[in-house]
Amino acid sequence: MDQKPETPSRPLSTRFKLWLSSTLTNAGIHSNGTLNRCFINLIDYKSPANETPTNGVKSYDVSIDPVRNLWFRVFVPDVTIDTTLPVIVYYHGGGFAFYRSPDSSSYDELCRQFASSIPAVFISANYRLTPENQYPSQYDDGTDVLKFLDEEQRRKNLPGNADLRCCFVSGDSAGGNLAHQVCVRASQNNFQQLKVKVIGLVALQPFFGGEERTASELSPGKLGLSLNQTDFYWSVFKPLSPTSGEVWDRDNEVINVSGPRAADISGLEFPKTLVVAGGRDILQDRQRNYYDWLKKSGKAAYLEEYPYMFHGFYAYTELDEAVHVVSVVRDFVKNTSAE
Repeated sequence: MDQKPETPSRPLSTRFKLWLSSTLTNAGIHSNGTLNRCFINLIDYKSPANETPTNGVKSYDVSIDPVRNLWFRVFVPDVTIDTTLPVIVYYHGGGFAFYRSPDSSSYDELCRQFASSIPAVFISANYRLTPENQYPSQYDDGTDVLKFLDEEQRRKNLPGNADLRCCFVSGDSAGGNLAHQVCVRASQNNFQQLKVKVIGLVALQPFFGGEERTASELSPGKLGLSLNQTDFYWSVFKPLSPTSGEVWDRDNEVINVSGPRAADISGLEFPKTLVVAGGRDILQDRQRNYYDWLKKSGKAAYLEEYPYMFHGFYAYTELDEAVHVVSVVRDFVKNTSAE
């Protein structure tokens, strides 16, 4: 793997895109707990699936449940059919509220890059968004994607060289949180004994929270995500009618995964995990805490840190670190698959 780059300054194009992203995000959220969905859809540019390979990758869409708009996009690299490929199930970020689906142009491009570089059969999954759909809708949808793949009759939806016994679950930001919870559920439901065997988790700057602010959340100079945005996302994520006796603050076990009410995963066959963090991300402390918690729970985990990188840096392809993180994921998938 190439030496990790360290870029303390940001190109002008990156600074402009960061400013634009923050401005548009704040314009789309309302203090009363609603979103301007029409505005968000207007700025959410779409890319259609393409059966003709683009940059060495073809794509097509598969529907699971039209009623809840549950579907996924499959990205297949152009390799010889006798080359067995791992399967990577991916959940997009956006605070469980933004970036409506896998056909959002930025995610279509990102998933295409991962599918080509690893290479792997990359499955980008759609899931219901808040505030229209609160917890646990997102986790249910994420888990149902794995269940769908686990059914023998659904095998025709993937290329013949896709190896479901070599399956990775992945996600960025909120998708990283979702990916973690899907792995917990998969471990509890013994997916590894059926058609799908989840052997790895890739959490790109996963989105976690907590009642007590961390040092990184209070530090100036953080980019890509702000506290007012995280507070909004968590406020609209919680269920309207919590289970009797269930406490829904930011120390809930699905928000503060490694916090005071963390679930006990020590007895689960939880997959090997790669955690990616950035030094200019307000969530970096929570991501390190998550890594430490996995290790203390007896799980194999690896932490890759980029000291000058902000939240969501992997989508900024002009940055050397964005290119490097693809190689980190590639090596993690390759090494884990070989074990």
